[in-house]
Amino acid sequence: MSDNGTAYDVAKVRADFPLIENLAKGAKPLVYLDSAASTQKPRIVVEALSDFYLKDYANIHRGVHFLSQKATDAYEKARETARRFVNAREAAECIFVRNATEGVNLVASSYAKSRLKPGANIVLTTMEHHANIVPWQMALEGTGAELRVVPIDSRGVLDVEAFGKLVDENTVIAAFSYVSNVLGTVNPVKKLTAIAHDKGAKVLVDAAQAAPHRKIDVADIGCDFLVLSGHKIYGPTGIGLLYAKREILEKMPPYQGGGDMILTVSFEKTTYKGIPDRFEAGTPHIAGAVGMAAAMDYMERIGLANIEAHEAALLSRCREKLAPIPGLKEIGTAPGKAAVFSFTLEGVHPHDIGTFLDADNIAIRAGHHCAEPLMKFLKIPGTARASFGMYNTAEEVDKLATALEKIVKFFA
Repeated sequence: MSDNGTAYDVAKVRADFPLIENLAKGAKPLVYLDSAASTQKPRIVVEALSDFYLKDYANIHRGVHFLSQKATDAYEKARETARRFVNAREAAECIFVRNATEGVNLVASSYAKSRLKPGANIVLTTMEHHANIVPWQMALEGTGAELRVVPIDSRGVLDVEAFGKLVDENTVIAAFSYVSNVLGTVNPVKKLTAIAHDKGAKVLVDAAQAAPHRKIDVADIGCDFLVLSGHKIYGPTGIGLLYAKREILEKMPPYQGGGDMILTVSFEKTTYKGIPDRFEAGTPHIAGAVGMAAAMDYMERIGLANIEAHEAALLSRCREKLAPIPGLKEIGTAPGKAAVFSFTLEGVHPHDIGTFLDADNIAIRAGHHCAEPLMKFLKIPGTARASFGMYNTAEEVDKLATALEKIVKFFA
């Protein structure tokens, strides 16, 4: 049901997406099942970007003329929208970054690096995306601190008991995904955060794959840091969000230096602004922030719970239709998983699956999905991955099943 009590109208939603709408009119309509990599953009986001450049564009914060003030207002209004979207206490706790990856790098560099020393540790999980592994490894280099990895079971369920043992009084930060980009596993982030906090550790939640599918509430989770990417929530590329608690941000040094993050500059000494400006050096992606805010507004109008329910129904249908296909194995069977269906076909490489499906105008992702350690644990080179968005339909799931049946027959 939608927010106004009517049934979810996927046809109406699809009509909001120009690319989906236009390609659906061809002789062989595109079936886009790659939203975990990047979502398509609703018209309202495209128009927000266009309108900003055509009507409101100027650089922000540094101008006294009306156009600069208008652009600044739009940028800071976008920050307030981001605050509401993640339920932060105040807009100053929301830092605009290029993407979730830069958000993790900022925390690793500005918060973790100075606290790492022999005996200290960082705790991650087996299912992490490279973006939530490599920045921590870089921060650990030369510090003598160690990296600890929480195991998962064959279904893709995190071992919470092991997490509680690996996090200790020497843990600087525990960083984990809210939703796995490969397995679809929804981790119990609130519980994990409480466990880490009991040991005195800080927590970063990678919500890049959760934010498109469910309501994000940092107040409820209790995490210290959370990151997400605009392009995965139907917004522009090159923009993302780092949420962090004020009391932590105020003690963190700047991540980058340059214009707009300073109070005074001299060759003898430079002083810095407070938050959030201290962490946004240089001219930011102003239009990107405006576009991401438009995407957040759009998702909230559709209703995050409605999107989640629609996608859960698609995943259920996908499992039902694909389960009988000979040699097909679903990778990631955690209870309550998000709308990500990774799979393998016996005797067929994932890249070949992707190529054959592309011939039928079905777009999926194939490979290790920036999760090589997870693939090593699973003892597979990669998977084919169909991932769903608010605009996908049951008929598209059926087309995927039919195309996969053709592939099985071809390789028989």
